[in-house]
Amino acid sequence: MSEHRYDVVVLGGGIGGYTAAIRAAQLGKTVAIVERDKMGGTCLHQGCIPSKALLRSAEVYAAMKHSEDYGITAQSVSLNFEQVLGRKQRIVDQLHQGLQFLMKKNKITIHHGNGRIIGPSIFSPRSGAVSVEKEDGDIETLLSSNLIIATGSRPRSLPGLEIDGTNIITSEDALRMESLPKSIIIVGGGVIGVEWASMLHDFGVEVTIVEVDKRLVSLEDEDVSKELERLFKKRGIKLETGTKLLPESVKVADGVVTLQVDKQGEVHELSAERVLVSVGRVANVEAMGLENTDVKIDKGVIRVNRYMQTTESHIYAVGDVIGGLMLAHMAGHEGIVAAEHIAGHQPDELQTHLVSKCTYTRPEIASVGWTQQQAIEQGRQVKVGKFSFKGIGKALVYGDSDGFVKVIADKDTNDILGVHMIGPQVTNSITEAALAQVLNATPWEVGQTIHPHPTLSEALGEAMLAVDGIAISG
Repeated sequence: MSEHRYDVVVLGGGIGGYTAAIRAAQLGKTVAIVERDKMGGTCLHQGCIPSKALLRSAEVYAAMKHSEDYGITAQSVSLNFEQVLGRKQRIVDQLHQGLQFLMKKNKITIHHGNGRIIGPSIFSPRSGAVSVEKEDGDIETLLSSNLIIATGSRPRSLPGLEIDGTNIITSEDALRMESLPKSIIIVGGGVIGVEWASMLHDFGVEVTIVEVDKRLVSLEDEDVSKELERLFKKRGIKLETGTKLLPESVKVADGVVTLQVDKQGEVHELSAERVLVSVGRVANVEAMGLENTDVKIDKGVIRVNRYMQTTESHIYAVGDVIGGLMLAHMAGHEGIVAAEHIAGHQPDELQTHLVSKCTYTRPEIASVGWTQQQAIEQGRQVKVGKFSFKGIGKALVYGDSDGFVKVIADKDTNDILGVHMIGPQVTNSITEAALAQVLNATPWEVGQTIHPHPTLSEALGEAMLAVDGIAISG
């Protein structure tokens, strides 16, 4: 057994944890991270990065099958899924190596093992002591003045629907698939579900989405949902929206999963080689010793204030474990807020409705601010500008002109209330809209920004002008 002392100990080496650690180190603190697996967490190893690598391969494969649209004849185009997986892993490994370098550069110590808060100690009379159980059974004790919990989340399961990792899987299991199924049922039409649907369909898998809500990506603007559903149906993805899965009906036999669904009282049966359960994520709040603290848990997540402090002032929590927007970039920013507050700074309060959301389907979805319905529910009188990518030269050049940009503004104040995009590479354009909202810009001001031609960003400029009916190309 050994004992170590630090200014800050971070539980969890995902993007929220390592960003907090780096910022704390930059501010002169001695920092340690406790991580039971590989540094980088879900985002790097089981989520954002590997899934986007697969999505890119799927996108290229889909484009090559339509190469004649660009005047190119590509013969015998075929998918080598083993090489797809190899490319994905090389990207993950490269980023993992870079992250390890950042830890060394910032003199952050990594303790591999299961961390548990064990309560007060002589050095830390507050509940800041952490025990780390290593693989060889050895126990390390870390003493610190401040603790940051960044233990992330895991895929949510459905009662009665047992995940077996083979036939009935989560998104994390899907990333470990060594071969593609011929067919799959995706339970859940949120961000993760539609990304996997888009990807697997491009890879040649027969895809059916079962979503209990009346529309896909229900947190997005309704017009965006409608456009995604239209384009998915056009591609041949089967949609069962407003449909409830009956978990007790699920059966696995001879490599085929059969289940029943209820759509407005009508029950029918679906079958596929695999079922992917994608119904959200659950915060990891168990088995870390929170019972040895006064940290409060509310509806399954840790309660924090604007500075990411829990109900014990020296214990902070960031990322998925505090709920809200379970986004990697959100977790990273929360980590910065926590580290700066520990160092005595007064960071600005996070404006969660100004955090951009991105979905990497084909076409992509990106948004920031309120939807039209949310703005109306807030009592705002709204005016709306909308511009189609069919009027954008660069979109036509790319052969990808489906989708639009929609801008929602306040009729009285002219403030931008929300921007919603679906179309080519919109995840690269949403930051301009987010900056406009942070700076309280008006649609006219963004529209007066000269957007280079030909670019996809012109769609945002035109949609901003369309709010007041003065779009040049509209």
